[in-house]
Amino acid sequence: MRIGVPKETDPYETRVALTPDAAARYVKLGAEVHVEKGLAERCHFADSAYTDAGATIVDDREQLLKGSDVLLRVRKPDIAEVEKLAKGVIHISYLDPFHNRELVEALAKAGVQTISMEMVPRTTRAQKMDALSSQHSLAGYYMVVLAAERLSKVLPMMTTPSGTIQPARVFVIGAGVAGLQAIATAKRLGARVEAFDTRPVVKEQVESLGARFLEIDLGETGESDQGYAKELTEEQKQRQREGMAKACSMADIVITTAQLFGRPAPVVVTNYMVAGMKPGAVVVDYAVESGGNVEGSKLGEEVITSNGVRIIGMHNYPGQVATDASRMYANNLYNMIREFWSDENKAVTLDPNDEIVSGCLITRDGEIVNEMIRKTYGLEEVTA
Repeated sequence: MRIGVPKETDPYETRVALTPDAAARYVKLGAEVHVEKGLAERCHFADSAYTDAGATIVDDREQLLKGSDVLLRVRKPDIAEVEKLAKGVIHISYLDPFHNRELVEALAKAGVQTISMEMVPRTTRAQKMDALSSQHSLAGYYMVVLAAERLSKVLPMMTTPSGTIQPARVFVIGAGVAGLQAIATAKRLGARVEAFDTRPVVKEQVESLGARFLEIDLGETGESDQGYAKELTEEQKQRQREGMAKACSMADIVITTAQLFGRPAPVVVTNYMVAGMKPGAVVVDYAVESGGNVEGSKLGEEVITSNGVRIIGMHNYPGQVATDASRMYANNLYNMIREFWSDENKAVTLDPNDEIVSGCLITRDGEIVNEMIRKTYGLEEVTA
């Protein structure tokens, strides 16, 4: 079986789907590994490191796409390249299938077996393949470091000959993987940390990291099967905003990580709340690529408001630590390949009845087969 890894085409993507270490493990399994020339220039893995690991460097991108049995990427493929893929190829990447119907339909039509890494079930068995969690964790770390660099204050309490500097206040909204890592990082840097999440079940996790959990009575809330917070009613959203306004007004740094699975991100920090913040405060919007948690945030920009608050809406937060992000993502992909690898046939076989496969396989044999995506598109259920 030939595993191919093409260069990413997204101008903001610095990560890669294969590291030299992962390439060596695929070769040890018995796979041929073909890598596009210059694959990892942006995250500092040289072509020679891949050849040393047993991979082959390929100049011809089209040949790589057509000649691979498995294709590994970070971002979704360009729709113009779908027709260049071999029929039956297993294509593994982030896909965002809820918002890319035209691309999904093109992949189905081309006979591609498409795995969406966002759709990997959050089960114990699939944990080692959970790329979302691995990347969210790195993003949570980086956002705090970024905010600390932009803030004109130090984070820890410091006793100096001229007096004591009080610790900076950090408010984290959303206590999923990214939020919890942000909390842990801010605490390690010495900040006073407060956090909020619509799911009361995470209070214990927040407090175990040394942060204070902000309690707001929202009534009935919960989380989805994927572990994400469920969307709130308009009344609940208003209660949440009122409860968070005071915390934002006292914070030096606000980190927002609230996302809804398969839906645009909810606005949790309004213009009114930003207007009540201190001059020089920093807000980092992790969800800016999916609509944004913060009114006024702009993708790829740092906005300074009229009252001196800096709102950061960066592209690709995990990609800012691309070397480690690539290592973690490549490990997630290897773990998936290894799970379905046949040592006898030296190939990957995707059993449609397997719970992991049924959760993340989007297209196969000319059809869209994932039931959640079919329901989103308004299609009938697949008949056995």
